[in-house]
Amino acid sequence: MHDPGRLLLALTDRSVYAVLGSFVAARCAPHRPMRHALALGLVGLALSLVGASVAITSRALGPAWYPIALVLTALPCAWLGGALQAQLAN
Repeated sequence: MHDPGRLLLALTDRSVYAVLGSFVAARCAPHRPMRHALALGLVGLALSLVGASVAITSRALGPAWYPIALVLTALPCAWLGGALQAQLAN
């Protein structure tokens, strides 16, 4: 998969689901909802780092910017989901 447009669409799709997942995690948390959202973001960050290390070492899988973007957006998306939940809770 080397088409930048499709990769950008996949990154956008993943980001939306990451925000929604973090929102749900924060919403279901009994205490400290932002901490739960960020914990989910850390799981996403860890999985993205594993995927990025594989993808970057094997250039045949696609361009390097996509897995790097996944790593860079994991925690901001989690924070955004937690902040959205906090905003709607007030």
